[in-house]
Amino acid sequence: MISEDQLEQLCLEWFQSIGYEYICGYDIAPDGDNPERSDYRQIILHDRLLNRLTAINPHIPAATLEQVALQISKPETPILIQNNKAFHRLLLEGVKVEFKQKDKSKTDYVQLVDFSNVTKNQFLVVNQYTITGSKGNRRPDVIVFINGLPLAVLELKNPADNNADIWSAYQQLQTYKDEIPDLFMFNEALVVSDGLNARVGSLTANKERFMPWRVVDNEDDKPLFEYFLETLVKGFFKPELFVDYIRHFVLFEQDGDTTIKKIAGYHQFHAVREAVRATLTASYRAQGVAEPRANYADKVVPGSGKAGVVWHTQGSGKSISMVCYAGKLLAQPEMNNPTIVVVTDRNDLDGQLFNTFGMAAAVGVNILFA
Repeated sequence: MISEDQLEQLCLEWFQSIGYEYICGYDIAPDGDNPERSDYRQIILHDRLLNRLTAINPHIPAATLEQVALQISKPETPILIQNNKAFHRLLLEGVKVEFKQKDKSKTDYVQLVDFSNVTKNQFLVVNQYTITGSKGNRRPDVIVFINGLPLAVLELKNPADNNADIWSAYQQLQTYKDEIPDLFMFNEALVVSDGLNARVGSLTANKERFMPWRVVDNEDDKPLFEYFLETLVKGFFKPELFVDYIRHFVLFEQDGDTTIKKIAGYHQFHAVREAVRATLTASYRAQGVAEPRANYADKVVPGSGKAGVVWHTQGSGKSISMVCYAGKLLAQPEMNNPTIVVVTDRNDLDGQLFNTFGMAAAVGVNILFA
């Protein structure tokens, strides 16, 4: 068995193997060798964010980008989940700004992440990142940044300690949410692991909703790594997959006065990606036009015009899969604003799907119900 420190170092190595830059939190601390934070209450890596905003939004004045960097670092309300929901919308839609250009007022949107060109984003993993909270300093084990924004937190426990399992890590995250809530305003995923076991969940997920991640690139890629944490890091956080996940596989549901954040499981994520790929291929083949994405061509019978079937068991999340599929498909320019028809065989499913698709605005799906 390995220690918690050794597991942390392995985790950082796995992140680096898939293209992440690594920095120790001590080095970029306010009193570190290469400080990137003005104090221990600062959450965002401001200079990194501003650098990426400039690269992604070259047409926006520098002063406006500076205002955006400051704006998104300040919580809008005292309620964490509401701040998280508001930030997620900014992440998807961009931050609306107004500025002068050639003496004329102009309105535009500043994109925080480049979803179309993953290489324009900066992926960074940091450990030992000390944050001052309501009850003193706290130091989450590993934080994942995209463009200086802390979008995921991993809490690790000693694999050799029978009293410190993944649920101890889960409880630690609940404490962090209470004491350093500003960190979680930006959060898209929480991970708990003791190395052998690893699970991922949303900001509001209970224990039952923290789920394993069993594949890396696709449903047929289930590696026999020694630690499930390695599968999760390489399969969930791979840059192009993680960006796609944030864009299309995060939902918010309203249950009375309670806001619930839902994220797709690995089976939903890969099923939807495959279904969209197959739909695009079938659409081209049905129209008799050349397939622009050559790697799709061997997956569908030529001329069939059929995309296939996704099979779910009861309670496995069919509705969320449908919403994510609709959102991702509508985002494909090749589909040219398609019509999506949902057919059910039970009246109760009509209401269920209506409510589920009502969440779809958060993933860019604007549905008109007939």
